Amino acid sequence: MADKIMDTANQLQAELKASSEFADLKASYENLKSDPETFKLFKDFQELQLKLQQMQMQGQQPSEDEIKNAQAMAGKMGKNDIIADLMKKEKGVNNLLNDVNKVVTQPLMELYRN
Repeated sequence: MADKIMDTANQLQAELKASSEFADLKASYENLKSDPETFKLFKDFQELQLKLQQMQMQGQQPSEDEIKNAQAMAGKMGKNDIIADLMKKEKGVNNLLNDVNKVVTQPLMELYRN
């Protein structure tokens, strides 16, 4: 039975890749990569986020400088139209995945509801 579920999950992955939401996200990401300055900002922010998350998981607090740096980078990203478009497209994919997750986990919800 688990094999059948995994086959279905693999099919779902293929359908996600073929969806308009994913195609839009992919096009937006390619647009982001074509702008070196914006792409660097995006990658630097991802690295900083990862570093801060790792610190948090280890029970460490970020320094004031790290917090200020993260806030400044987030501010720059929020003002960048290319990144804003990527975030919008990413939200579309996330909404689709959330809807799928609701369908997949519905049996669990029903089980625990009774």
